[in-house]
Amino acid sequence: MSDPEPCRTEEEEAETDFIEENEERDGDELIKAQKISHLLTKGVFLMQRGDKKCFTCTQCGKSLASKQSLQFHMRIHTGEKPYTCTQCGKSFRQSAHFKQHKLIHTGEKTHTCDRCGKTFLTATELKIHLRVHTREKPYSCSECGKSFTQQSNLMQHQKIHTGVREHMCFECQKTFVRAEYLKRHQMIHTGEKPYRCSHCDKSFRQSGTLNAHERTHTGEKPYECSHCDKRFSQSGNLKAHEKTHTGLSHVCLILRDT
Repeated sequence: MSDPEPCRTEEEEAETDFIEENEERDGDELIKAQKISHLLTKGVFLMQRGDKKCFTCTQCGKSLASKQSLQFHMRIHTGEKPYTCTQCGKSFRQSAHFKQHKLIHTGEKTHTCDRCGKTFLTATELKIHLRVHTREKPYSCSECGKSFTQQSNLMQHQKIHTGVREHMCFECQKTFVRAEYLKRHQMIHTGEKPYRCSHCDKSFRQSGTLNAHERTHTGEKPYECSHCDKRFSQSGNLKAHEKTHTGLSHVCLILRDT
């Protein structure tokens, strides 16, 4: 006759039930763990939160909802980029990003703005563009309150407050907060104007300047006054116009004449 099984505490009973329940549910996917509240599978902690499984990265502690999401996330740490473009050699971690990139080479723009008809390669680009019409700026600086349409622009702006200017021109030693500011500045030294108008022979250093110029050809006026129906081709003209509604332009004229 075998010895009787020793008594177990309620905590041990619950832990055993937890392991057995998950073994029945997931089979070989889970490995029995002794006297710990989480399971270790292939170097990843699999924790149970109610009925929801949570896969946690052992490198940075980030939690993911599925094993596949964890595999995608681990590529950040390993540097793996299995999807490579045959046109330019650029590689990507995720197939979705790779598919979006290929549209650059094909020139296919399947996402159209219902306000002005402008087309975009991706849904994200269209979403950001729509903020031109809605004037939505969801990202605000906690230091000065300035708002931005994109989070990346906010992050770069915040460097103004920290004083970080890590990009330096080797021609004149001028420093810049953002790499694109430096690149734009260097065109002053090189004389480069890579953005050429498709309607005439005029060229520009900045894509934004080109876009504003091309509206003189297309007649596009994407900036609409929130007080009346008047529209403008450039945001600066809209801001100047809106002061006629707020009375600020009149105040400025009085102050200038005094």
